[in-house]
Amino acid sequence: MSNSINSDFRQIFVIAQYLSDELQHHLSQTYQFDHFRPGCIDVLTPQEDSGGERQWFLGTADAVRKNLSTLFKSPAEYFLILAGDQLYNINFQEMVAYAEKMKADLTIAALPVRRNEATRMGLLRTTSSGQVVEFVEKPTEEEVLHHFELTGGAGEKSYLGSMGIYVFRREALKTLLEQDLRADFGFHLIDTAVKKEKTYAFMYNGYWEDIGTISSYYEANLMLTRPHQGLNTYDESNPIYTQPTCLPGPKIRSTRITQSILCEGSVIEAAEISHSVIGLRSHIREGTVIRDTVMMGNHLYMPPVREGRSMHEEFWVGKDCVIEKAIIDEHVQIGNNVHLTNVKKLQSYDGTGVFIREGIIIVTAGAKIPDGFIL
Repeated sequence: MSNSINSDFRQIFVIAQYLSDELQHHLSQTYQFDHFRPGCIDVLTPQEDSGGERQWFLGTADAVRKNLSTLFKSPAEYFLILAGDQLYNINFQEMVAYAEKMKADLTIAALPVRRNEATRMGLLRTTSSGQVVEFVEKPTEEEVLHHFELTGGAGEKSYLGSMGIYVFRREALKTLLEQDLRADFGFHLIDTAVKKEKTYAFMYNGYWEDIGTISSYYEANLMLTRPHQGLNTYDESNPIYTQPTCLPGPKIRSTRITQSILCEGSVIEAAEISHSVIGLRSHIREGTVIRDTVMMGNHLYMPPVREGRSMHEEFWVGKDCVIEKAIIDEHVQIGNNVHLTNVKKLQSYDGTGVFIREGIIIVTAGAKIPDGFIL
């Protein structure tokens, strides 16, 4: 959203399938246009057909196809299609200008990637002029990977990976969606477009990360604590917009803090916080040690009065806890003397409100961890 607004894209459609009410609330509270700089953000969700059946989106292409009549009310000649699970700093105007210059029907943002990243991305082969001649989504076969390997490298093998960011010419998008009725852009329609349409790769050389896995989300957050790495959130000319909170700075008492980010409204009484991100309104009590952890923080200090399932009276991490390599979701209550350190080095674990995925401990939203719990 921030990249789009900073690139002066002011007519934005957000296609959502699940939890759309919460998403729409966040968008309306965070992104507000006015008469001096007009714009709009519309959330599009699955609709019921004439028989009363909800038409769920079956994939990315299917979602765009089912909303095409709404999208095409815009007179735009080019449509920028983005994913919602990626981090990057990019000026989209440069990409659209490149698409116009090359008279491309489809332009794919691309960047060089290593071998370990290639199997979870779409890979491209291009000519010297940048035209895409072959595409494959998330290959695993060695012969396919070898075929898409970039030539001329002396060190680690590299590939040209699709960032999942597309600029379509209006008529090309319409034709592609009508002729290829399959569900997904990456697995289905991009390959069709490469074979039938004039497709070019727009080379990008900045930071980009797909945070669609637990480990990539975790690493992308912790990278923010390191100097000159990860997403640039300190560029005043290209701000990352978020909902204003009007909170005070964090209050810290006798805590040793290294290589960490502490967000507004937090009350920190811990013994140590290192290489961690501590979110809004976090309360961490005396004697606790937190390392290599992402705490999401809280929307509220105290829960509102609600009907149905009640939330905890307070949200905090208790006294004398040790938490390492974890993601702590919102509105949790962690008791005293809790150790979340994955002592058995598990890759996977299922508990009540506590899980391990890819070796990372996850405490889910609203969980209550009792005193003395050890994992």
